[in-house]
Amino acid sequence: MRAPIGDFDNAVPAPEALAELTAPVAEAVRNWRGSVPAERILYVDTDPDLADTAVFVQHYGADLPELSANCVVVAGKRGGETTLAACLVLSRTKVDVNGTVRRQLGARKASFAPMDLATGETGMEYGGITPLGLPAAWPVLVDSAVLDLSYVLVGSGRRRGKLLVPGKAFAQIPGAVVIEGLGI
Repeated sequence: MRAPIGDFDNAVPAPEALAELTAPVAEAVRNWRGSVPAERILYVDTDPDLADTAVFVQHYGADLPELSANCVVVAGKRGGETTLAACLVLSRTKVDVNGTVRRQLGARKASFAPMDLATGETGMEYGGITPLGLPAAWPVLVDSAVLDLSYVLVGSGRRRGKLLVPGKAFAQIPGAVVIEGLGI
């Protein structure tokens, strides 16, 4: 099937590509219950050696910077307690960690989670973390601008491969909290 965005050789419905996904992402696709059918979530194979943004865009499509989102793990701290959350923002923006995220988590301090903590807690590879399949207790903070796109390129849980997800599907992820202005 032709990918709806980018210049990918082949797009496969994610339920048909479970073996290409990490266990938590495959489980999330297998158990998907959103109003957007799981078959509309697509998997595209990508070369991990082309993962650098400039090279990736040159190879897979000049339109992708406007159609991509980054998922990052943040840690909010208050009174010795740490709350982990994921933030999904358009790639052309940055997560407002010290403002919006800190307030949303009720934290005194918020920062990006260390790589080993993020990968250990998610079961995903660094550089491939995606909002699908995150720990159930985590809030998934989603910038409202992500929902406006017909399809969004995000990680697949691995450095190899990406998911193409209808924007409005991100509001249907368990734990999703849609926030205007999360990305600045």
